[in-house]
Amino acid sequence: MENAEIVIRLTPDEALVLSDWLERVRMTGLSRLVDDPAVWAPVHRLAGALDTALPEIFAADYAERLEAARRRLRSGWGDGTDEQAVCG
Repeated sequence: MENAEIVIRLTPDEALVLSDWLERVRMTGLSRLVDDPAVWAPVHRLAGALDTALPEIFAADYAERLEAARRRLRSGWGDGTDEQAVCG
């Protein structure tokens, strides 16, 4: 597995919400929760990949798009579909 890569698939809503959360973790006091500097390498790589894939983070209506994505994810979580994708 030395040269294998892990592929993670996210919906656009998941990617947008995760990107926002990662940015807040990286830029706020929450970063002190990360007690191992090795964790930052994959965090920065993931955040960079999301930033590259999400042109909407630069949109004038970013806050509205983010909130809409959060609402959609919250409303869909209880149907079992997302839990299956995450857990199995």
